[in-house]
Amino acid sequence: MTDTSNPKSEPFSNAEKDPDDWTTGDEPMTGAQASYLKTLSEEAHEEFDDSLSKADASKKIDALQAKTGRGAS
Repeated sequence: MTDTSNPKSEPFSNAEKDPDDWTTGDEPMTGAQASYLKTLSEEAHEEFDDSLSKADASKKIDALQAKTGRGAS
């Protein structure tokens, strides 16, 4: 039986939250996001936009991962 009162019983439930629903999504992207996004942008031969919000950076990372084949399971 799964204990639903323990958030660790479903460790990925919050990991898949839509960036549009993030309460901090409008804040500037994190340093880690910027670093990874810059790497992905270079690999995809796309311009790096350092003005993206956390939510927009997450969406761009997902798109560039798909384009470059990175992050694929």
